[in-house]
Amino acid sequence: MSAVGEAGPRGAEVRSDAWVRIRPRESGGIEIALTSKVAGMYGDAIRRQLEEGCRTLGCDHAALEVEDGGALPFVLAARLEAAVRSLGDDRTAAVLPDRLEANTGPSARDRFRRSRLYLPGSSPKFMLNAGLYGADGVILDLEDSVAPPEKDAARVLVRNALRFLDWGGSERMVRLNQLPRGLEDLPFAVGHGAQMILIPKVESPDEIVAVAEAAGSLADAAGEDPPWLMPILESGKGMLAAEAIASAHPTVAALTLGLEDYTADIGAARSAEGRESFWARSTVVAAAAAAGVQAIDSVHSDVGDPEGLAAAVREAKSLGFVGKGCIHPRQIRVVHREFTPSGEEIEKATRIVRAFDEAREKRLGVVSLGSKMIDPPVVKRAERVVDLAVASGLLDPDWKSREEISSDA
Repeated sequence: MSAVGEAGPRGAEVRSDAWVRIRPRESGGIEIALTSKVAGMYGDAIRRQLEEGCRTLGCDHAALEVEDGGALPFVLAARLEAAVRSLGDDRTAAVLPDRLEANTGPSARDRFRRSRLYLPGSSPKFMLNAGLYGADGVILDLEDSVAPPEKDAARVLVRNALRFLDWGGSERMVRLNQLPRGLEDLPFAVGHGAQMILIPKVESPDEIVAVAEAAGSLADAAGEDPPWLMPILESGKGMLAAEAIASAHPTVAALTLGLEDYTADIGAARSAEGRESFWARSTVVAAAAAAGVQAIDSVHSDVGDPEGLAAAVREAKSLGFVGKGCIHPRQIRVVHREFTPSGEEIEKATRIVRAFDEAREKRLGVVSLGSKMIDPPVVKRAERVVDLAVASGLLDPDWKSREEISSDA
């Protein structure tokens, strides 16, 4: 057992976070040395929270040093708990913030996932306003964006953020660490508000089954529905098993890829044209279609290139992807705009859906629009365009009551 435990960053530049050091002792109660930028207003409240947290965590006698950079209570609780956990004596008690009612309940398997915004799971300052950005999904990342020494503490912070923060209707996602370590992340996500779990560097359907079974058990214990899964393919081996991975479990709802790791794995340099990744991206789309799940494209890594991002989204859409990753909030609007159907696409889709509905009402076996026959896949695609147009505010939800459009497709 270590004599001292600590967690969190320290220094004059720290914002919305805190550093906590705890030294257990045999007697003397709880002694707190607090330095805080908001001590004048909240110093007493911070001390009370720390004292109550120590007792909940089984540290009735301890010396605490705390440097607070304006951390919210859920962050202070996470840093204190992580510091105690770092003592290394298998402590399992937790200091859980109250869970918002909005952070309960599952998401829909086929909900729109045009954009998903990556946020480092070790930095609360990036999480606080994430619900205002309007992303379809927000990913609290425990993998690449978190330094190895910070991963254990990040789990606790992510758990508390899932419970405490208002995510504004964004789907709440967590990216695990690569398996098997990722299985240890699950108890900090499932049962605390995570609606989708991203699994990095997947190469076998067995990995999906392992996560699905573990997540299912945790969800059952919490009395909740299990989260959806999104495998991330990032190697040649993973690509060759794409269909099996996408079909590995009923909770898989989407499939995506990581091109930085994939191109490194195959020994290619990423180019603006993307020739080196065309096969991989097409493979992901085909595997997703075969499994009946969504195909989600990788990120555009140049935050200062909105034109390049727009072109990348148009290309992704043309390949069959329905969403794209974002690494900065400013990318969300561009991604949504490019995935939003045009006026011409909406008009054509509504005519197809009308024709299908009329044929079904007349019990016709063949659906046609003008001189063109309409196959079921065409209708399905048109329905998707209509749903997206309604969700984007470009089409009245009651559009079917309007006068039928007479022009041909």
